[in-house]
Amino acid sequence: MDHAKPLPNYLVKRYHGWKATTYAENQVWYRRLATEGQRPRAMVISCCDSRVHVTSMFGADQGDFFIHRNIANLVPPFAPDGDHHGTSAAIEYAVTALKVAHLIVLGHSQCGGVQGCIDMCKGQAPQLEAKDSFVGRWMDILKPKYDLVADIEDSIEQARQFERQAVVASLENLMTFPFISAAVEDGSLSLHGLWTDIGEGGLQSYDPQEKKFVVV
Repeated sequence: MDHAKPLPNYLVKRYHGWKATTYAENQVWYRRLATEGQRPRAMVISCCDSRVHVTSMFGADQGDFFIHRNIANLVPPFAPDGDHHGTSAAIEYAVTALKVAHLIVLGHSQCGGVQGCIDMCKGQAPQLEAKDSFVGRWMDILKPKYDLVADIEDSIEQARQFERQAVVASLENLMTFPFISAAVEDGSLSLHGLWTDIGEGGLQSYDPQEKKFVVV
């Protein structure tokens, strides 16, 4: 591979700062994690968005969360078709191998992926409609939920509601995985849907009985 380059200097400096402080103060814990393996209690599926930092939100340390990130925190339906399924593979490992007790889907405000899906549904994103658009084909997962927000005239409110529907869609798709539905039914796994407002630092949780998000 001839195209890889050395790490940017600012990242090198940050690494050395971490190694000299956080790591140095917790060497025993890091070595224990390395030798004994990971035992996270929860898996978190969140967006790739750099503004969403789940470990900071919950004060988590190394070993606390098994984290998978993708565009718009989406979970595809169960589909063992032989194609590459990075999200499905991460979920399978977390539930069947690591035996996590909680599976959390975390959505957020100002989600670019969700906005892209809205634009597609309105016929305003031809680049995402192209067959070779990975983002567009990924956001097809969410398209069926658009009818639930199509009549909302305020564009900001429409986006915020669709971001929440992305979380609901993922929760619904999680239950199509046989090993997840079995774990939920026997009480060894619980599913949780969250949405966070980046600017306000707010957090809402999905209430399946009320079918709405409520403030945490």
